[in-house]
Amino acid sequence: MSLFLLALAGCAGGTGGPGQGRYLGLPERASDRAEYIGDLWVGAWVASLAIGVLVWGLMIWAFTAYRRKSKNDVPRQTTYNLPLEIMYTLVPFLIIGVLFYYTLTTQNRVLAADNDQEVTVDVVGQKWSWTFNYIDENGEPVAYDYGTIEQTPTFKLPVDQKVKFNLSSPDVIHSFWVPSFYFKLDVIPGRHNSFELTPTTEGTFAGKCAELCGTYHSAMLFNIEVVSEAEYQAYLDELIERGQSGRAMGGTVGVATPTIPAEEEEGATE
Repeated sequence: MSLFLLALAGCAGGTGGPGQGRYLGLPERASDRAEYIGDLWVGAWVASLAIGVLVWGLMIWAFTAYRRKSKNDVPRQTTYNLPLEIMYTLVPFLIIGVLFYYTLTTQNRVLAADNDQEVTVDVVGQKWSWTFNYIDENGEPVAYDYGTIEQTPTFKLPVDQKVKFNLSSPDVIHSFWVPSFYFKLDVIPGRHNSFELTPTTEGTFAGKCAELCGTYHSAMLFNIEVVSEAEYQAYLDELIERGQSGRAMGGTVGVATPTIPAEEEEGATE
């Protein structure tokens, strides 16, 4: 079974996009946190494969060594081996304990935050799109960008600079997820969640809401474009020139995303 599942993961990786074969189905790594999650994922698969080979090997050996020798030979139907039974009980708990340890240590590394970020972004998830408020080193809002159901937004971040994301929602629970960053965190009304990571690869990476949040949950998409420092500063200047300076609170102000697409709204008023 482990071999079969591993083969499936390899097949999925071969057709799913860059890096997925190398990382057993996961996308190309694009943040400093991705290394921890990716290593845990690959390590878990290797451990599963090793255990699967051992178990199947023991089963085949038992089938061969203890099969019925002749039609007249009836082997003993019950047998007991206390040390062996104790081992069979302890070994699975040991395996679970090792997996738990590595999962916990990986989680602590991924969630580690030292508040020495170079970029701060207040992210607002609202029905059904996203708003990015870019904050300066003094905690003051500089500019904002936002999306709508009609247009998937592309937000820019600088490469190789630590970014702190502060997440909030004015309506329902959403979930901020960029698969290539190997990170996902819930966006909960009345609660401010935050995390830190450093984008390590320039390029455009798809993001989405990973929490079923209502009728147009599937349209709650966005892109993160990781660019050079110069291009990032030019992007902020462009937002300010367009009048998008200061802070937009997403679903609580005039730039709120409409709750239904425009064509449906027009149809409802006819």
